[in-house]
Amino acid sequence: MSSQLPITNYELADALLESGCVKFGEFTLKSGLKSPIYIDLRYIISFPKLLEQVGAAYLPLLRELNFARIAGLPYAAIPIATSISLQGDYPMIYPRKEVKAYGTKAEIEGEYHAGETVVVIDDLATTGGSKFEAIEKLTGAGLVVKDVVVLVDRQSGARESLEQAGYSMRAVLTITQMLDHWEAAGKVAKEKIEETRRFLNQSA
Repeated sequence: MSSQLPITNYELADALLESGCVKFGEFTLKSGLKSPIYIDLRYIISFPKLLEQVGAAYLPLLRELNFARIAGLPYAAIPIATSISLQGDYPMIYPRKEVKAYGTKAEIEGEYHAGETVVVIDDLATTGGSKFEAIEKLTGAGLVVKDVVVLVDRQSGARESLEQAGYSMRAVLTITQMLDHWEAAGKVAKEKIEETRRFLNQSA
């Protein structure tokens, strides 16, 4: 892999903005709310260098943890987990969204052994709902989950929900850090930053 020094978190935030993974405007969320910001980390797959940098950004957080494998959540986090796996030499698995109706009828793809500890890898943390569904599948297969690591924490309750259930969540970036940086660096118009902060405070 590249011998280049890991990208700093602020450079990573800028790269997410410049690649269109973070957009400002008016967007209707799944909940029906109108949001002035939209974060689409599935877009990362179209930028190989960014995908490599994103994978590298998880490594310092993962080195603090003890585990046997990483579990990428479908679909957005599977390419990210693959990048982490290649750079950190971590074996990877993933829980399927739909159980296979043929062949092995697997709920989890990849090699694993009951009793092993896995770290859940996701792209974005909002409320934590999708994390709990995945954790249930993983623990149902006899795996142990203690930690979740994400690229961006939207700070909308996921960390608190996971902690209440006994899990720890770490994030490479929080939405507050990104907004503060973009405002200070003049990367995003001040009124858009302020509108986004108001929206996040109201929806928190």
